[in-house]
Amino acid sequence: MPPLERGIARITGGRVQMSGLLVPSLVLHTVGAKSGLERETPLMYCPEPNGRMLVTGSNFARDTHPAWTANLLAHRTASVTVHGRTIPVTATLIGDDEREAVWRYIERQWPGYRGYERAAGRVLRIFRLIPLADSTR
Repeated sequence: MPPLERGIARITGGRVQMSGLLVPSLVLHTVGAKSGLERETPLMYCPEPNGRMLVTGSNFARDTHPAWTANLLAHRTASVTVHGRTIPVTATLIGDDEREAVWRYIERQWPGYRGYERAAGRVLRIFRLIPLADSTR
């Protein structure tokens, strides 16, 4: 599916995500870690209770982390657009202490998704996006 997803994104200028028709999707708005410029990245996400969202830097199983993960490491505050609504969020990198439980949670929605980690040969960065109104909890 990744080659088809990239092809459709290229043809539509990123306006249409095939995966968005099949899985929960969002547009992540970040500030570039190096450039300082605003960036937009369409991603699928795994919803959690209280409006929280999990996003995984699989990068289509490539051996490098996607740039948006470096952006979140450099600037924890971001926003997402979900169903046409923009929500400010704080990004938290999932630590080793929570990692296995989070993978189990993600794979309940998408069985086999962790295969991207094995195929990439690296530990995928997983972030929890917490709506700012909820970031104090």
